[in-house]
Amino acid sequence: MSATLAGAAIGAILAISALVFGFWAMLLVALFMAVGAVIGRSVDGRLDLRGAFDALRGKRTSS
Repeated sequence: MSATLAGAAIGAILAISALVFGFWAMLLVALFMAVGAVIGRSVDGRLDLRGAFDALRGKRTSS
């Protein structure tokens, strides 16, 4: 799936949820989509959660 197609699909999902359920429900759907993307990347091994949390805490190295 190309980035353009993925962006279009995400935009369509958010637009439909905004029209059907309202603004706050659209934000909730967007939050769940982001959490799902992070979990998916972590499971695939393309995201190191420990390194990401260390960066958020201000640690510059993982050692």
